[in-house]
Amino acid sequence: MNYRHAFHAGNHADVLKHIVLLAICDALLAKPAAVFALDTHAGRGLYRLDDAQALRTGEAAAGVLRLLEDPPRHPLIARYLEALQACRTAHGDTSYPGSPWLLAHALRSHDRIATCELHPGEAAELKAVFGGDPRVAVHARDGYDAVRALLPPRGPEARIHRGLVLVDPPYEAQLEEFDTVVAAARDGLARWPQACWAIWYPIKRRRALHPFLRRIPGLPAKSALVAELLVRPDDSPLRMNGSGMLLLNPPWQLDARLASVLPLLAGRLGEPGASWRLDWLRSPP
Repeated sequence: MNYRHAFHAGNHADVLKHIVLLAICDALLAKPAAVFALDTHAGRGLYRLDDAQALRTGEAAAGVLRLLEDPPRHPLIARYLEALQACRTAHGDTSYPGSPWLLAHALRSHDRIATCELHPGEAAELKAVFGGDPRVAVHARDGYDAVRALLPPRGPEARIHRGLVLVDPPYEAQLEEFDTVVAAARDGLARWPQACWAIWYPIKRRRALHPFLRRIPGLPAKSALVAELLVRPDDSPLRMNGSGMLLLNPPWQLDARLASVLPLLAGRLGEPGASWRLDWLRSPP
C-alpha cells in the first residue's frame, strides 16, 4: 500500500465521513448498553494540518478549514466542530482527528473499539496515540481479515450486542476494492447481523458506482442508505469530485438528520455544480 491519509486529512470527504460517523455514534449512545466499534482501515488516528504531507495537497483548505471560517448552523456540524476543538485542545491547534480518535472521543468508558491498520508505520503511530486507552485495541493487520476474526465480538466483548463497523479503504484499485467491500459486508453481516455498517467510497464519475450500488440490496441488511456529497460536477475521472457513505442498518431517523445537513455542506464546501444525494437502496421494514 502506498496510500497515506495524511495527504488528504480534513478534506471534504473527511468532513462528510466524520459528521456521519459522529451522528451514528450519538444515536447508538442513546441506549445505555455497551457498543463495540470496528474500524477496518484506521490510519494513524491523528494528523497535523501543518505537516509537509497535508501542506503538499492543501486539501483541508477546501474542507474543514473552510467550514471553520463560517460554519452553517446545524447540530451535526456543531457536534463535529466540538470534537475537532477537543482534539486541538488535547493535541495542538493544527491537529486533526482521524476516525479512531473520533470513536474514542464519542464512545463511553464501557464501550470497546478495535482498530486495524496494515501499514507498519501507520500502525505504530496508531498504537502511540492509544497506548494508554484500555477501551481501544490496535491490530496491525488487514481490516478485511479482521471482519472474519473479530465479528461477532469475542472474549470480554462477547456480551456486547450492538455496534458499528466503519470501512474506509484507500480504493487504490477502485473496481476491485468495491468487490472486496461487498464481500466483507456480506460476511460481516452474516456473522453479526445487528451491526450498523458505515462504508465510505470516493466519487469521480457517479455512473461508475452503479454496478457497486446495484449489489447492495442483495446484502443481508435490513436497510441500506446512501448519503453523498459532490463538491463539483462528477464529470472528471482524474480527481475525486465527491464521496459517499453507504450505511447498512443505519440508526432510526438518521436519514432525517442527514437530509438537513447535506445541503448545507454542499453550499459551504462546494464549487459551482455541487450537489448531494440521500437515497434508500433498501427501505427499513
